[in-house]
Amino acid sequence: MEYSLLGRSEQRVSKICLGTMTFGEQNTEAEAHLQLDFAVNEGVNFIDTAEMYPIPASKDTYGRTEEMVGSWLKDRGNRDKLVIASKIIGPGPFNYIRPSLNFSADSIKTALENSLKRLRTDYIDLFQLHWPERKTNNFGVRGYSDDGSDPWEDNMLDILETMQSLILSGKIRFFGVSNETPWGLQRFIHLAEMHNLPACVSIQNPYNLVNRLFEVGLAEISIREKAGLLAYSPMAFGTLSGKYLDGTADSSSRLVKYASSPRLVRYNSDFSQGAIKKYVDLAKEANLSPGLMALSFVNSRPFLTSNIVGATNISQLKENIDSIHLKLPSDLLERIELIHKSMPDPAP
Repeated sequence: MEYSLLGRSEQRVSKICLGTMTFGEQNTEAEAHLQLDFAVNEGVNFIDTAEMYPIPASKDTYGRTEEMVGSWLKDRGNRDKLVIASKIIGPGPFNYIRPSLNFSADSIKTALENSLKRLRTDYIDLFQLHWPERKTNNFGVRGYSDDGSDPWEDNMLDILETMQSLILSGKIRFFGVSNETPWGLQRFIHLAEMHNLPACVSIQNPYNLVNRLFEVGLAEISIREKAGLLAYSPMAFGTLSGKYLDGTADSSSRLVKYASSPRLVRYNSDFSQGAIKKYVDLAKEANLSPGLMALSFVNSRPFLTSNIVGATNISQLKENIDSIHLKLPSDLLERIELIHKSMPDPAP
C-alpha cells in the first residue's frame, strides 16, 4: 500500500480509501465486516462514511452504514490504527435526519454526536461537509448561475470556528469539504489563514476518466494549498469496468437498480457511453482490466490524497485495492489524453 499525508498534517492515510455507502443496502453487516477486514489486511487505514448512508438515502436506512462500521470497530478493537472520515449533510429532502439541515453550530454538533454514537467511538478523524449549504453547481451541474433565490448568508467563518471548538474538545481531528467548488474551497482556506483557524485538509469530489472537471479550477488549489482530493466515483458507478456495455452487470448493480436517479443518468447518455467504450477498448487493447486502468489513472494524479473505492463483494474489492500496484506507461497515458481531448468530461 502507498500512503499520503492528509493536508499539511503528519497523518498518513492509505492512497486507497474504503468507501462504505453500500453497507446496509447492497451489503449486509456480515459482508461489510468482511470487506473491512480484507481492506485493513491489505494496508488500507482510511475508511469513509456519512450520516446519510447507505445510498440511496432513506428514512428507514440512514445511519445504518455508520452503525455497521461502529460494530466492526467495537469487535476488532483497532480504532487507534485507523483514520475514520464521516460527513454532515447539507440542505435537502432529508429532514428525517435532523429538523435543521444547515451548518449552524448546533446542527454540526448534533450531527457529530449522532455519528459518534453510531460509530461507537469518541472521535472522528476527518469531519466533512457533505455538500455546500449555499446553492451552487454540483452533482452533475456544469455551470454556476445565480437566479437571486438563494437565502444563504455567508457563515463560513462560523463553521471554521465551530470546527476549531470540536478539534480542541478532541471530538474531531481534521476538517474537510465535499462536492465543493473552487470558490468555496479557496474561501475556507483564506478565512482559516486570516483568523488562525483549522485548515481544510481535503476535498472529496467526483473524479474519473469521464469526469475530470476537478482539473479545471480545483487541481491547482489542491496542490498549492495542500488540500488533496479524496476522489469518489473513480469508476463512474462501475461503468468504466465495461460491464454495462457488454450486458454482464447483474440486477443488483447500482446503475441497474437506480438507473433513473438523476446522479446516475449522466453515465447513461450516448456521449458518456461513447467515451466509456473508447476507454474500455483502450484498456483491452493494452491487455488491462478496464476497471484497473480507470482506478490506476486516478491513483496517478498529483493532486490525489486518496482514491475512495467501493465494492459489493470481495473479488471486486481485491481488484480495486490491487490498482495501487499498477503504474500506467506513458504511452497509454498519452492515449487516454487523446480520448479526453476528443470527448471531454461527458459525465460531470
